[in-house]
Amino acid sequence: MRRVCVTGIGVVSPIGIGKENFWKALEEGKSGVRLIEKFDTSEMKSKIAAEVRDFVPSDHFNRKEIRMYDRFTQFAVVAANEAIKDSNVDFRDAKAGVIVGSGIGGVETLEAELEKAFKNGWRHVSPYMIPRMIPNMASAVISERYHIHGPSFCVVSACATSLNAIASGYDLIRSGMLDVAVVGGAEASVVPLAIAAFGNMKALSTRNDEPEKASRPFDRDRDGFVMGEGGGILILEELEHAIRRGAKCYCEIKGYGDTTDAYHLVAPEPNGTYAALAMKIAMERANLTPKDVDYINAHATGTPAGDVAETRAIKAIFGERAYEIPVNATKSMIGHLLGAAGAVEMIASILALERGIIHPTINLENPGDECDLDYVPKDARKASVKNFLCNSFGFGGHNVSILAGKVEG
Repeated sequence: MRRVCVTGIGVVSPIGIGKENFWKALEEGKSGVRLIEKFDTSEMKSKIAAEVRDFVPSDHFNRKEIRMYDRFTQFAVVAANEAIKDSNVDFRDAKAGVIVGSGIGGVETLEAELEKAFKNGWRHVSPYMIPRMIPNMASAVISERYHIHGPSFCVVSACATSLNAIASGYDLIRSGMLDVAVVGGAEASVVPLAIAAFGNMKALSTRNDEPEKASRPFDRDRDGFVMGEGGGILILEELEHAIRRGAKCYCEIKGYGDTTDAYHLVAPEPNGTYAALAMKIAMERANLTPKDVDYINAHATGTPAGDVAETRAIKAIFGERAYEIPVNATKSMIGHLLGAAGAVEMIASILALERGIIHPTINLENPGDECDLDYVPKDARKASVKNFLCNSFGFGGHNVSILAGKVEG
């Protein structure tokens, strides 16, 4: 069976655009969470978010493109530009496709056009609304800009979206349908409608007086997730294809597990039974065992139920070894990027493997009940990582775990 490696990465995040800026902030433990300033939050329970504050659309797009592309598509395209440049891949010499997902798509566009319609009448709704809003536009625009004529589609599985997109690209390369896949996710949901909706369902942190300390996975005082935004794109490539053109291989995707809780629309199965199964399947497909996993990048949103369920899942699969494996939470710094979360956290994991450093879980001051694993609190840590797991779990009970590691043999 064909093997799949990662030859390029690109990221747009609340703590930095580009892999070097992103990694520097991760290693230093910097939070990207601030008070929301771009709209009135006076009636909202949560007034904080992890926004991409240094993103200037005109630095990347002309005026027509800015009119045509919602913010989530812009994030995806900029991250894809970075990843493709990093990989130096030539799509003319390969069977290529694009699988980029979004949990919500152009909610900023939807909200703006509805407001315009209610205020001025329906005839004022923009003809650009549909192509700006629909979630598949990130894949479509990347395909158009790079003349990629293979499969191009969008995966939507809530917060598991971009790991599902990576898994889809992996399968297409393994099967021989593609040589190269542009995969990942993008999200731009820091808008009044989304903040109000998630806040009213009591999913968001309300630590409004200390924004930088609000995202606190595994901590006793965690009170919900912090909304984030951004995009993460990876270039997946068939290993022999990458070797022939002299490409750098960051890591090999060795397997993934994909399960469903079938338990509740928004709450995780309390014991993490099927999250555990996703990790188990990932290891089995990679022909690896728990002793081969050196690091886990956890989904870890900072919700009371979710962090406990994931901790239980890790213990169920790894037993006593669970206490020996570093487990960290990228969301402690960047918030929850929803459909983009998995891809951005996968990039954080790949950089940890490459650089031999695991970034900290910030704001973890007093571990919560049952949260007794090694979550790498406070400071980054040097570590030799050979193989890692990256987890994403989404509303609807979707669980995805990807196992990747150093290219061997």
